[in-house]
Amino acid sequence: MTVYYDFDEVDAFTVTAVGAPGSRTFFLQVRRGDTWVTVKCEKMQTAAMASHIRKVLDDLPDSLPREVLPLASEMEPLGPLEAAFVLGPIGLGYDREHDRVMVQLEEFSIIDDDELDLPDDVEAEASTVRAFLTRAQATAFCARTEQIVAAGRPPCRWCGGPVDPDGHPCPRMN
Repeated sequence: MTVYYDFDEVDAFTVTAVGAPGSRTFFLQVRRGDTWVTVKCEKMQTAAMASHIRKVLDDLPDSLPREVLPLASEMEPLGPLEAAFVLGPIGLGYDREHDRVMVQLEEFSIIDDDELDLPDDVEAEASTVRAFLTRAQATAFCARTEQIVAAGRPPCRWCGGPVDPDGHPCPRMN
């Protein structure tokens, strides 16, 4: 089932991880009022998204009014974490007129349109969520993502790979 959400304003854009380090499942959640959508994703997708959003924020000119960062309680996910879809391509942009960071999350799909038996004028549509974040919301998302990603398995000091609690076969140690 294809879902499409377009949030011109959001109450929260957040990330959470469920499970023990090494076997965590990551979720992004976008909310506005009583409407929210949850998207399942990979740890590295959230880390890359936060890194790129930070670069976008760093490149923007200073805004005059200083926004208040969302409270930690506002960054907690709502309801059961039932994913509407699994994350594939991610789009980032900036709406200069409204001073908002745009994040577009698209569904992961391995189906080629040519493989489907659809009429020539119909294309298979992937689920999409588009949200426009204030600078404060984008900053809070980056901080929360960095905190959650850092709470995972520690990196190996020689190869940078994750170290499991029961050890790690490091390729740099012969």
